[in-house]
Order: sequence, then C-alpha cells, then structure tokens
Amino acid sequence: MRNDSVTFGLIVGNRGFFPSELCSEGRAEMLEVLKSAGFGVVALSPEDTEYGSIESLEDATKCARLFRDHAEEIDGIVVTLPNFGDERAIANAIRRARLGVPVLVQASPDEQKKLQITHRRDSFCGKLSACNNLTQYGIPFSLTTLHTCGPRSPEFAADLDRFARVCRVVRAVRGMRVGAIGARPTNFNTVRYSEKLLEKAGISVTTLDLSEILGRIERLDDADPSVKAKKEAIVAYTTTEGVPDQALVKMAKFGAVVEDWMDAEQLDGSSIQCWTALQDYYGIVPCTIMSMMSNTLRPSACELDVTGVVSMLILQAASGTPSAIVDWNNNFGADPDKAVVFHCSNLPSHFLESTEMRYQEIIAGTVGKDQTYGTLYGRINPGPATFLRLSTDDFAGEIKAYTGEGRFTEDKLATFGAYGVIEIPRLQDLLKYLCRNGFEHHVVMNLSQVSQAVQEALTTYLGWNVYLHG
Repeated sequence: MRNDSVTFGLIVGNRGFFPSELCSEGRAEMLEVLKSAGFGVVALSPEDTEYGSIESLEDATKCARLFRDHAEEIDGIVVTLPNFGDERAIANAIRRARLGVPVLVQASPDEQKKLQITHRRDSFCGKLSACNNLTQYGIPFSLTTLHTCGPRSPEFAADLDRFARVCRVVRAVRGMRVGAIGARPTNFNTVRYSEKLLEKAGISVTTLDLSEILGRIERLDDADPSVKAKKEAIVAYTTTEGVPDQALVKMAKFGAVVEDWMDAEQLDGSSIQCWTALQDYYGIVPCTIMSMMSNTLRPSACELDVTGVVSMLILQAASGTPSAIVDWNNNFGADPDKAVVFHCSNLPSHFLESTEMRYQEIIAGTVGKDQTYGTLYGRINPGPATFLRLSTDDFAGEIKAYTGEGRFTEDKLATFGAYGVIEIPRLQDLLKYLCRNGFEHHVVMNLSQVSQAVQEALTTYLGWNVYLHG
C-alpha cells in the first residue's frame, strides 16, 4: 500500500508541569517516523509555538488555523503525547479545525530509571485525560494497541499502518460516486438497496438505462480508435483463443462506451445489469470488461449490485489492491470451516493464477453459446483474504455490514468460471449470522488482511452497524 497519498495533521501535546524539552525530542522523532513511512505531514513549527507543541488556547487556535489551511490535504490527525499533554488544547485544536477526519492518540512510555521530575513523562495518565476530553467534545478517535508505545516501536508501526487504512476508507466513502447501468435483474431481489441511505452517508448513485448504452454502441464504428484500443487491451489482458472476433469487437465497444460515461460522470465504480438482456439483445457477457476495470481499481459489480461495488471500493481503499465480488456458493465436502466461493466470472486477474476467456455456461443453456462469450475462467490464488458485505437496512434505517478474515486454500475443484476454496474459523457461525440478519448471497473478497481497519473506519467514524467476525 502506498503511503504517499495519505497526509496527517500532527498535534504534539505539552503540559508545562512536565519537562517541555521532551516535546522537542518527541516531535522530531514522530516527524521522522511518519515521513520515513511515506506519509505527508502538516505540523506547527518551533517558530509557531514552543517546540511546535500545543498547551494553551492560543496554541490550539494556531494549530486549528494551520489545519484548516490544509484541509484538502489532511486525511487524519495523529496526536502524540511526549509528556502528559494539555487535554483541553488537544480537544480545542481538533474541534476548531473542523476537519471531521479520523484521529489517532499515541502516548510515549516512561522509562523506569527516569521517573524523577526532570525526566518523567506521565503520558500514561495524560492519554486518559486527552481521551476523556475528546469524548466530552464528541470527537471520535482511534487508539494504539498498547496504551503507551514509542513512535519507533513495531507495535506503533502496525498501529500507524492500520490507521492509514482507516483514513483511506473514510476518505473513500465520503464523496463516493458509483454508477448503476440497467435495471436490477428480476430474479435478484437480494440486491435491492436504498439509494437514499447511501446518499445520506455521502455515497451518490448515478444511473443509466441499458438502452442508452446500446444506443451509444450503435453509433460507434468498428474502426473507431477507442474500439481498436480497447480490443487490443482485451487481447493483452487474457487468452482469447476460440473467441469469435466479432464478440471481441462487441466487448471493446461496450467497454469504451461504459468507461467514457464513467469518465464524464466522475464515477469511482460501477454495477451492471449483466444478464440476460445483454445476451439476448447484444450478444456478449460483459465479464472481461468488468474484470479489467476492477483490476485497475475502478471496480465493477454484476447483477446491478450497487452495495456490492461500494463494498469493493471500501476493501480496495483499505488494502490498495483490487477487490472481487463472488457468491457464497457451495460447501466444501464435510469441512465446516471451508466453503467454495464462485462467480461465472468477472474477477480481476489480480485474483487468479491464470485467466482464459470462454463463454458463460450457465446463460448459454438459455440463450445459446454464441451469445455469451466474454467470461473469465480461473482459480483464485491461495493466500490471506478479507471479506466484506455492505447492506442497507430500510426497516432499521441504517447501513449495516460484516467483515472478517480467512484464507484461500490450495484445494482444487473441477468446475467452471472463477472459484476458490476459502477457510474461515467458525464459518458456520458466520453463515448463521448472515441468514438471520438478511444479508445477500454476494460477498466481496480482497487478498489482504484489513478487517480491523475496515471495521474501525465504518463504526467509529461513519457510525455504521458492523459485525467483525473473528
């Protein structure tokens, strides 16, 4: 995950009853740690306040003004306590900055041999006071794994990595724009969703009728440069042996039109009515085009699963890698902690050991083989995984979700489409939870382990109801 796209506002807490020079050392150390990890930093300088720390209302006002001046850059705030710190100044600075970004509170540990008044920090105690005031001010915050930890400690490095992922998720959700192409397939009530609940959370949905896509395709010549470029990209992306050239041209036109629309509407991802209108009236499945978009971090979900593509974008933001939408599809023999996940498929090539374009065997039985070229076959790479599913609950008037971690195994299957065997501790308990809480059969997977960061972002900062399976 690249850190250079995340910038933190840094607050150095100080309280004059304790050695203020610790703030000079602590600020320099924290700045070095953050910058070495690749993060941008906005912080007061020693010319602005004593040691660049804050202790008074005047200091807090200076800090808030600086943060507001850089509001478009700052994704999160790191509060470091080299000594006890002034809890009021910290809370006032964050409140007056009015950024609404995640906040991480870190406190440096005392050394047993340095507990004299000239060296002691008391950050252990000061962190409690700082968090108490943040709570009183209604400012949500994140904590380090250990109550006190040094900026150079491995524990803080892990905390900082997780916090950066939290910031990425919060940033991604606020102002997210997704597209919905076509109508929900009639037989898929499971992907119903509340557009208004999403909008309330800052997620906008832009719609386009499938007839408009087909109409724009009709006006596009086979020799158009955008079509030729897209066709070349398809052939470079996956094996297309045995696929009729005209089917590849149709896919290229579809991809060119969809991406042009997404560019015009500034969309982060899309969901598409993938069957069976496209097969009946246009003669392809859009899976490969969707796979290619997901692989370049512009995810696309099938069956007009809007909350599915939102889930893809969230996991993508947390991990920095592509997400895939799959079905919870089959048991794996008698093993209660393993299941087969499957789609027919639009999985990004990032997920698959190898890819091959074929026709869609499920739909071919209804509309014919020649109308269904464009699906990707492949086996999911073994390794760690995070799963996530977002859903809108109209009855409760809220957005809910579940997330957790497992691993894709080396188990092989004789099947079609894209598939993998995932092992999840207490899988049967998870499945009971999904059934009893009305979750969809679709789930989003990511080849990473970021569930804690996702759960923290969605609950602490967005106020959603999220179950963390573990």
